[in-house]
Amino acid sequence: METIDLRSDTITRPTPAMRKAMAEAEVGDDVFKEDPTVNRLEAMAAQRMGKPAALLVASGTMGNLVAQLAHCGRGDETLLGDQSHVFFYEQGSASALGGIHPRTLANNPDGTIALEKIEAAIRPDDVHFPSSRLVILENTHNRCQGTPLSLDYTAAVGDLARRHGLKLHIDGARIFNAAVALGMNTDQLVAAADSVTFCLSKGLAAPVGSIVCGNEAFIARARRVRKSLGGGMRQAGIIAAAGLVALSEMVDRLAEDHANARTLALGLSQIPGLRIDPDAVTTNIVYVEVEKKGLSAPALAADLQAEGVRVLPTAPHQIRAVLHYHITRAQVDRALAIFSRLMSN
Repeated sequence: METIDLRSDTITRPTPAMRKAMAEAEVGDDVFKEDPTVNRLEAMAAQRMGKPAALLVASGTMGNLVAQLAHCGRGDETLLGDQSHVFFYEQGSASALGGIHPRTLANNPDGTIALEKIEAAIRPDDVHFPSSRLVILENTHNRCQGTPLSLDYTAAVGDLARRHGLKLHIDGARIFNAAVALGMNTDQLVAAADSVTFCLSKGLAAPVGSIVCGNEAFIARARRVRKSLGGGMRQAGIIAAAGLVALSEMVDRLAEDHANARTLALGLSQIPGLRIDPDAVTTNIVYVEVEKKGLSAPALAADLQAEGVRVLPTAPHQIRAVLHYHITRAQVDRALAIFSRLMSN
């Protein structure tokens, strides 16, 4: 039975071009900055983000942690959304490993945080308080329907942070999805940020790796942090080679994933017992509420898996589906038919 795996775009597998590039990659010792393939990837990534420098790390979680540890000292405070990936899914690593205090602010449904809430949360210079150092935004915002943050909003947050002497970091795990959805270049979307992390291993389909970008002084600190976390990967050109293909060949096709997500959302909106606003789906992430009496999201997910469709329960009555490189329009149609049949039982 064919499996239609909609749990995440992290399940994507490398393309044939990536496998060939990995097999033929020229390598060296990256801790000594001598891996030519890593160096090429970091240069390309920095150029795509409009930043002076970049650093290859093992994962998006490592990238966000490295950025926080490079920007903040022990006892410093970050301001971030209460639905953000950094707060929700990264095991409190900045607190556990860096003594950094997170101050969460309510995310709006579109993933933004009200500017007045950010400004009000910035600590005054008082010995009773931690020192506010960093604002963190997420683009696209996973738990807020995969919504892309606009250029104007990000610029406004950057201006606010600078006025108060804070830095701005963007968790841009899916920043290329945001750029494609908004019809913009990534360097425009992150121009206001002091640092940005993006993933190679989600919609771009590379097997592993993320990139942290910023100015040269920041990346020098980040490189030291990466080493302290055990992230010096030596002959990492084998990984970087797939990343080069990802940035060169996999960005423009993200529009297909967005179109398939829209098709899925429209179809789900027509099925009794499910609730979704298709207009809220603008990238590749689809959240749907299960409203059928007596049916939970985990139970529906189990029934779907038995029929060959895999989704992720994210709350007692909510499931998530993510469209990616390995999902075709025909598979979306088949998944919708299975949803409809199960919900009618």
